[in-house]
Amino acid sequence: MLTTLIIVFVIAYAAIALEHPLKVNKSASALLGAGLLWTIYALYTGDHHQVGHQLNETLAATAQIVFFLMGAMTIVEVVDAHNGFEVITSRIKTTKLSTLMWLIGFVTFFLSSVLDNLTTTIVMISLIKKLLDHHEDRLFFAGIIVIAANAGGAWSPIGDVTTTMLWIGGQITTLAIMKGVFIPSMINMLVPLAITSYILKGRQVVSPAKVVECGHRITTTPFEQNLMFAMGIGILVSVPIFKTVTHLPPFMGILFGLGILWLVGELLHSKKEDEAKEHLTLVRALKQIDMSSIVFFIGILLAVATLEHTHILTNLAGWLNNTVGREDVIVTIIGMVSAIVDNVPLVAASMGMYSMAQYPPDSFLWEFMAYCAGTGGSILIIGSAAGVAAMGLEKIHFFWYVKRISGLALVGYFGGVIAYIIQYRLFH
Repeated sequence: MLTTLIIVFVIAYAAIALEHPLKVNKSASALLGAGLLWTIYALYTGDHHQVGHQLNETLAATAQIVFFLMGAMTIVEVVDAHNGFEVITSRIKTTKLSTLMWLIGFVTFFLSSVLDNLTTTIVMISLIKKLLDHHEDRLFFAGIIVIAANAGGAWSPIGDVTTTMLWIGGQITTLAIMKGVFIPSMINMLVPLAITSYILKGRQVVSPAKVVECGHRITTTPFEQNLMFAMGIGILVSVPIFKTVTHLPPFMGILFGLGILWLVGELLHSKKEDEAKEHLTLVRALKQIDMSSIVFFIGILLAVATLEHTHILTNLAGWLNNTVGREDVIVTIIGMVSAIVDNVPLVAASMGMYSMAQYPPDSFLWEFMAYCAGTGGSILIIGSAAGVAAMGLEKIHFFWYVKRISGLALVGYFGGVIAYIIQYRLFH
């Protein structure tokens, strides 16, 4: 049975990694893999009561992550529909490319810690399209945005899916992850940013010509923009506080906040015609969220759970410890592998490989895992959701990224690795 499960999982994993060449959505591969794995496990085991109980446990843990992501993605969609992000983007004004690079890098880094790296990448690339005319300049900026977005998401419990998974799973706590991973994440961004801005030194910003928009465009008032931006960001930031005060799971906080935002939106637009407010409603935002990604998370988390329940992951952890021996090397390798393979299944597998009894919350393994898995995906453009989004939005070629950005990302990654290990040894 174990051999069959491993073979099926490896095939499903390969299909996910080769999504673009195969032209098969990774969500389909994840669901198919999960279905096959649980079917094989149930048929071979024969103990239907035990398998059903384990599946219920897995479903409860998976649902927490899914509800949280759905709530967070909907809130971001509502803010974006109200042009709320213009509160930030409208304030960025400079004539030097290097200065603009630093501004974009820092805004992306901190915005990603509050939103998520995928959303932040989409917002910031949309911004540079309005600020820069030359495509080659925009490509460099897009590369730095991917690195900064992934680095910014790694040190915040709500900034990256993998960090959120570790946070909801209890492996890390809010203040500890922010204190422990902030400096390595900052170095991960600063090193590539410094090198790139030096290359662009002395060059001027060439803005695109103003184009008059045709057709009707739904606009919002400054008051509506500011209100929905402040409320959206406020709710997302308040979720860790809600968890600390009430000890309830994060998904309850995000759903509670979503309800408040929904009520405010209804009252705010109550006097408008249905046609005028349709674009701004939370009902439309729910339709706009990326349900394909949500389904992917469900599939991959259910698939990995079978390997956990059959103790395959525990045995793998034992083999790695005996073969490699050093936790820091093992986690660094996992981070680099996430440049090729999606970091969600990698972290899900790692959570099943190492027990909380041996590695308690906020231990070296979990914090370092959050950093490496969150930032390692920047090394290749296909290694993170932010990179894939940038690839589509700016038509970045895989090999252009490898030649121009991968080296920068790799230097930043190891800079952060060294910083975290030194920091940990100094304070522990």
